[in-house]
Parts: sequence; C-alpha cells; structure tokens
Amino acid sequence: MVRQILVPLDGSPLGNNALSVALDDYPDAEIHLLHVIDPTEPGYSYVSLGVEAYDTPQHGSEAWYDRAEEYAEELFETAREQTDEDIELDTETRVGRPSREIVNYVEDNDIEHIVLGSHGRDRESRNLVGSVAEGVVFRSPVRVTLVK
Repeated sequence: MVRQILVPLDGSPLGNNALSVALDDYPDAEIHLLHVIDPTEPGYSYVSLGVEAYDTPQHGSEAWYDRAEEYAEELFETAREQTDEDIELDTETRVGRPSREIVNYVEDNDIEHIVLGSHGRDRESRNLVGSVAEGVVFRSPVRVTLVK
C-alpha cells in the first residue's frame, strides 16, 4: 500500500489531471504537492506566472520571486478546492531545476510514488513526454505515473 504520493504542480491542465488521478487511485495516501520555481526558464515569468511581459517584475528580482511564490499559493489553493474537505494536502515550493527538485523532494520526504503530468505548458508537443517528466522518470528512485 502506497502511503506517500508526490504530485508536482506547474499550473498546466495535465498537472491538475495528475492530482485527480492521485486522489482517485490512492484515496488513503498522504498527498504532497510541490511547485518548483524555475528562474532559469526564460518564459517562466510570463507563461507560468500568468502575467503580461510588460506587467511582470524584472526577471530574477525580489518582486519576481514574490510573484512566483504568490502563484504557487494560487496553485495550492486551486488544488485544495479540487479535493474533499477531509483530505489534507502537504504543500511546498522550491526554487531550482524542476526535475532535480522533484527528485530531491522525493528523497527528502520518503515519497513512495510520483504522479506527474506528462507535459507542462506545451501540451501540443509532438514529444512523448516533456523535458521535466523525462528528467524525473530517468532520475526518480521511486515509481512514476505519467498522466496525459
């Protein structure tokens, strides 16, 4: 029986689908939600933070990181609204390369299984999986379920 599940959230529809799968398939597990702020991704500040290029704080500034943290909290709140009231979700935000931070979180928190969207923002990609999902699958010390 799996007791500790990690669902990384990036704001994509497939990330939300991954949470639904985790909740449905593992109703008795403790669900951990992780959002990774990736300051190295050029488009992160515009696409993920949901702001226009001219309205966003300067990339890498303190205001930019504050907005990224606010966005993570918005993702977690949306996830809480998606779950039953009696389900507690553990949440954490980290800064770094998403695939590395996801694997680090698994190792730091005795996670037994990852449920992850197969693609992030580029859902129409011709690739089988996105770069973050691919990095997690190849580095993960635990089983990974990819959700389309």
